[in-house]
Amino acid sequence: MLKIILNGAGGRMGGAVREQVAGSADDTVLVAEIDKLSEDFSMHSIAEYKGEADVIIDFSHHSAVRELISYALGRSIPLVLSTTGHTEEEKALIYEAAKTVPIFYSANMSLGIAILTDFARRAAALLPGADIEIVEIHHNRKLDAPSGTANRIAEELKTVRPNATFVYGRHGMGKRAPEEIGIHALRMGNETGTHQVILSTDYQTIRLEHKAESRAVFAEGAISAAKFLVGKPAGLYDMQSMVNLTV
Repeated sequence: MLKIILNGAGGRMGGAVREQVAGSADDTVLVAEIDKLSEDFSMHSIAEYKGEADVIIDFSHHSAVRELISYALGRSIPLVLSTTGHTEEEKALIYEAAKTVPIFYSANMSLGIAILTDFARRAAALLPGADIEIVEIHHNRKLDAPSGTANRIAEELKTVRPNATFVYGRHGMGKRAPEEIGIHALRMGNETGTHQVILSTDYQTIRLEHKAESRAVFAEGAISAAKFLVGKPAGLYDMQSMVNLTV
């Protein structure tokens, strides 16, 4: 039986994880549901839970990372971080903690996004002269732009385009430089999340797209990440680690 601590249980994504676990046919159980802001949950801090656990899933806020890492290190429990927007200081804490416990850290918990990113990187390497544009679409309540996922895709493309420069929301006068990677954020309605990578030469265009039809896809990915992480040695893991394992 996989025993999960869920931090951020009262948010939209926390609710999606609870639904996934409740409807799961395997031996997965939430041993603690924690939310700092909601009165619907008896525990408001992860430090309050003293029972057994195999892994922590966090869908709260990036600012919780210090408390989560302290708890994970103190109890030697793997940690799945499913939030974005971490500061450089917070990222440094994550990287340091990963030397001691396994940490799964991903800007997007969808396996499909990892596959899209892998395809895009391969295409960028095989078409070194192609122009690249990234477009992401999210609901009108999303705070960050571009999304953490779009930024992650861009960074992965830079591994095969080391001279690339990022241009955000193209505007003004001037010809497009060949080494540019354009990144564009659209905010509208209740869009769950769409990411496109477009590669174009003078003679052909490749469009890669991933569309999340429901937030459940991210909850499903977080639970899969938790199962993947248990038993792993200390280190920093992400969705690409799972793609590399399965392909």
